[in-house]
Amino acid sequence: MNKTRVENLTDAIVAIILTIMVLEIKVPDTPRLSEILHDLPYLTAYAVSVIFIGVAWYNHHYMFSLVKKVNKKIFWVNNLWLFTMSLIPVAAAWVGRFMNSTGPELFYLIIFISWSLAFFLLSKTIADQLQTENYQEAAKIKNMFIYRFLRSKWFPITSIIMVLGIFIFPPSGLLLGFLELVVNGWKSPQQG
Repeated sequence: MNKTRVENLTDAIVAIILTIMVLEIKVPDTPRLSEILHDLPYLTAYAVSVIFIGVAWYNHHYMFSLVKKVNKKIFWVNNLWLFTMSLIPVAAAWVGRFMNSTGPELFYLIIFISWSLAFFLLSKTIADQLQTENYQEAAKIKNMFIYRFLRSKWFPITSIIMVLGIFIFPPSGLLLGFLELVVNGWKSPQQG
């Protein structure tokens, strides 16, 4: 399958997801600047989610730059990854309305973990295909920080810490997720 079609589909869906999230931002009913503070919880969830999607898209673009063709398995795993990402606007909106509540924060974390597992599966599937074509390109994927992190003991450990943190202080889930994204974004490959 032509990888350009899959990349274009992915780019379109990512753009739609970002559009849906920005449309959730409510315009204040008055001209007072202080009115925007009422939306601060959603703006926070929105900002974390935009970083989430940005890091995801960048790493996705990097992996797809290494592969020449997309097989059926990569296509369907990519769709699974997009499905998990498409739930981010729902999670962000819910957290934005109830940032100090355990349920919405846990739901956001479930989406975060689901996306992470889908991304790992996608990167492994691409690396497996590349292993037969060009083992050096496969090694580039396996050496990506995000791949190594998701494959390590640190991913489940940080996930457990985030769950426990949510029960103690619900916004900590979003905060710890943000910190994890910053590290993954910072450690992303230089060439995208």
